[in-house]
Amino acid sequence: MEWLSKSLAVLYGLEEILYSGRTRYQKVDIVRTKDYGLALVLDGLLQSAEIDEFIYHESLVHPVMLTHPNPRNILVVGGGEGATIREVERYGSVESITMVDLDGELIEIVREKLPSWSQGSFNDKRLKLVISEGRRFLANQPDGSYDVIIMDATDPVEWGPAAKLYTKEFYSIAYRKLREEGILVTQASSVSHSLRTYLSIVRTLGEVFPKTCGYSVYVKSFASLWGFAVGSKDGLPSGLSGDDIEQRIRDRGVRGLKFYSGRIHEALFSLTDVLTKTWKAEAITLTDEKIESGIQL
Repeated sequence: MEWLSKSLAVLYGLEEILYSGRTRYQKVDIVRTKDYGLALVLDGLLQSAEIDEFIYHESLVHPVMLTHPNPRNILVVGGGEGATIREVERYGSVESITMVDLDGELIEIVREKLPSWSQGSFNDKRLKLVISEGRRFLANQPDGSYDVIIMDATDPVEWGPAAKLYTKEFYSIAYRKLREEGILVTQASSVSHSLRTYLSIVRTLGEVFPKTCGYSVYVKSFASLWGFAVGSKDGLPSGLSGDDIEQRIRDRGVRGLKFYSGRIHEALFSLTDVLTKTWKAEAITLTDEKIESGIQL
C-alpha cells in the first residue's frame, strides 16, 4: 500500500518480489506487480514501472532538450535507474553527460535487476557517473558549465534527502551553472494529489529564472497526472508548437521514442493549463529555511 496523499492510498497486487534490501540511504524493493509489470519501489513509494516508465522519462527529458538550440553539456541529478540518461543519449549533439546520484548501491542493484530500463546507457562513452549529493556537487562546478540540467530526484517531502533540491537557494546555484541559453527541468510531484507542491515548485523557479512553465502527463502506475517544472534563461517548451517539435525531432535525428511527439507535446501543456485553473491550491516559495522548519507540503 502506498499513500498518495494524507487521505488517499492505493494497493498494488504483487506477483513476485525479485529483490528486497536496504542501501545506506533507502529501502529498495524490485517487484513484479499484477497491473504494471516490473516496478522499482523506494522507501515504500513506487518510482518506476515497466508499463509506463518511458512515458515519464520521455516527458521529463525531451521538451527541454528540444527547446535548447544546441544541447551539448548535460547534467542529470538523480535518475538512478538509468532511464533518464537513456533518453539524453538519443541526441548526437550531446558531448558530455554528467549523472550525479547519491546512492551508488541503488545504481548497481538496478543495473543488475532491471537492465532493460537503462538499455546500456551506463556504458555510453559520453557519460560521467558521479556518486555524490547533487546540490553539493553542482555548487562546486564552474559557472556556465551546462546547457541543460535535468532534475530527477525524489519528491521534496519534509523528511526526504532531496528536499533542498527544490528551494530558491538551490535554483540560484543552478542558474549560475547554466550557460547563456541554459534551461532546467525538474520532476515536480503529483498534480492530482500534491497540487500545492507542484505549484510551489513552479513559483520558486519563477523567483530565480526569467521564464518558467509547468506541464504534466498521466502516468498510470502513479495513479496520477505527474508534474514537471521548467526554468529557462531563454526559450520555453510551452512556446513550441507540435509542428516545431516534429521538425526538431527530425532535424536532430532523435530516434526510438515510444511516447513523446509533437501531438503529445501540445497535450502536455494544454491539459495541465486547464486542470490547474480548475483545481485550486495556494503556492508558496520554497526556501532552505522553510524546509529546515519542517513545512508541510
